[in-house]
Amino acid sequence: MPVVVIANPKGGVGKTTLATNLAGYFASHGHAVMLGDTDRQQSSRAWLGLRPASAPPILSWDINADHIARPPRGTTHVVLDTPAGLHGWRFSDVMKLAHRVVVPLQPSMFDILATQEFLAKLADDKRVRQGEVPVGVIGMRVDMRTRAAEQLRRFVEGLGLPVLGYLRDTQNYVQLAAHGLTMWDVAPSRVARDWEQWQPILHWLDGGSPPSGSDGATPAPAG
Repeated sequence: MPVVVIANPKGGVGKTTLATNLAGYFASHGHAVMLGDTDRQQSSRAWLGLRPASAPPILSWDINADHIARPPRGTTHVVLDTPAGLHGWRFSDVMKLAHRVVVPLQPSMFDILATQEFLAKLADDKRVRQGEVPVGVIGMRVDMRTRAAEQLRRFVEGLGLPVLGYLRDTQNYVQLAAHGLTMWDVAPSRVARDWEQWQPILHWLDGGSPPSGSDGATPAPAG
């Protein structure tokens, strides 16, 4: 049962956007998905409350504030949304559960500096170093034509971590979230440009290699 952890100790970088859309992707493929939320704001759980009954089901994983237990039996895929300021025992518990860690990061120098220590800590984690838990970074609200996007890529790759892809700043995410929906719950033609940006990310999540180029281009995921 893969557990994908969405983590960044800085707030406002798009963790919940990633978590809900990843859960939606797994659900759209018929998997028994649970979306866990360890953030006190409970944004992911609030989003689940908006999700229509006609959409592929995503269950809420109730997590005790003082302990992160394993998901219940029958679950095939888990996406775990984590809080800002993730550290200490909570970081350790999350890493024990994780099969893959995704770090959303905006391309501003302020965001990069605020996340630098966390990324270095991830890269130095024993399970990450041994290749048991792959870690990848996703550039959020990125305009690929800017120097900031290249700056983000160079910084992350300098830590030995791959940039899986870049997601643009678009109202599609905002409008879909307001109705409890994801990119995978609407006609592909409606979100074609965004769907294309997700392909290298999904390829990596499905067990593929991380992108080798700065533009994050890889083949589409199997299945």
